[in-house]
Amino acid sequence: MFHSLHHTQFKTNYSLFMPFYDYIYDTLDKASDQLHDSASKREEEIPDVVHLTHLTTPESIYHLRLGFAYLACKPCTSKWYLCLMWPMTAWSMILTLAYGRTFIVEGNHFDKLKLQSWAIPKYSQQYFIRSQKMPINKMIEEAILDADKKGIKVLSLGLLNQGEDLNSYGGFYVSKHPNLKVKVIDGSSLATAIVLNSIPNGTTQVLLRGKLTKVAYTIAFTLCQQGVQVATMHKDDYVKLKNSFSSFGKNFIIEKSYTQKTWLVGEGLTEEEQLKAPKGTLFITYSQFPPIKYRKDCSYHFTPAMLVPSSIQNVHSCENWLPRKVMSAWRIAGIVHCLEGWSEHECNYTMHNIDKVWRSTLQHGFQPLSVPINKELAHY
Repeated sequence: MFHSLHHTQFKTNYSLFMPFYDYIYDTLDKASDQLHDSASKREEEIPDVVHLTHLTTPESIYHLRLGFAYLACKPCTSKWYLCLMWPMTAWSMILTLAYGRTFIVEGNHFDKLKLQSWAIPKYSQQYFIRSQKMPINKMIEEAILDADKKGIKVLSLGLLNQGEDLNSYGGFYVSKHPNLKVKVIDGSSLATAIVLNSIPNGTTQVLLRGKLTKVAYTIAFTLCQQGVQVATMHKDDYVKLKNSFSSFGKNFIIEKSYTQKTWLVGEGLTEEEQLKAPKGTLFITYSQFPPIKYRKDCSYHFTPAMLVPSSIQNVHSCENWLPRKVMSAWRIAGIVHCLEGWSEHECNYTMHNIDKVWRSTLQHGFQPLSVPINKELAHY
């Protein structure tokens, strides 16, 4: 704000971060204090849609828009030189732990909608620590209540903020606060639609491997309705699926030869399991986090995501491991929910109509990703 006057007055306020030098050399603009006062009195911009995410690793803070622009504009990957910045990383960890409140990551505009992304100052590993479950839930609940108080229309839960074990896919908050006006969205229906539309045409059998989540069960059920056989690696997964959809029992099989060329994978996929896949296998992820890629002779799809319309403004940073101008299904779901004016929550074990959500998403200009992860989206 201080330096912005330099671009209109030209011979004043040269300093970007150190106004002290403008004081010394008498180049301080007289309107600086007035500009600061007017800016501080400006009303807070209330978004229509908020996407609530969290930090993934200690180094992930550098990939946020408030970190380094050079890193933020590229997918989040491990860089060797970030290890040299461990003092700053350690300090940022202390700050996030001490702050204990959500913070704004970035803001965007899409047509008449104002969008924001908020982040919980917790790392992915902390979500698996039992003692952290209560404080994390409290932070998410406070963010939802804050959004409700501000009149925000939709709040979507990203990454591990919608875990089944943590809060029943967000249903815990809706049950506790039944009069919420803000709609809580877990994005499961759109994630399911993206996975189903990523399966090659003519596929008659897929292998399902990973933690059986709400999305996984819905994918399996829909494929069975379409006459596609769903194979599993482990007997316990086979039993769970068969008991859940007894009328489609013949569509589930336990795989021993691993001949399927399309694998639907989630959390828990191991290196040993990937090595059993035949050459040329397409791995399609249905979970929020991508698997570690152990096969160079296979293709890996992105986690459920889509290209955003060109009319979305200020998309300057990448969402975790996704390329620029690509958003996760869970983030897009909140936007589409608001654009359509749907009045119900999508959380707990409920889901919207998959076909309806898919059609609405396409109508609003979001495009499917047809490029596997081992091929660069350089032109975007």
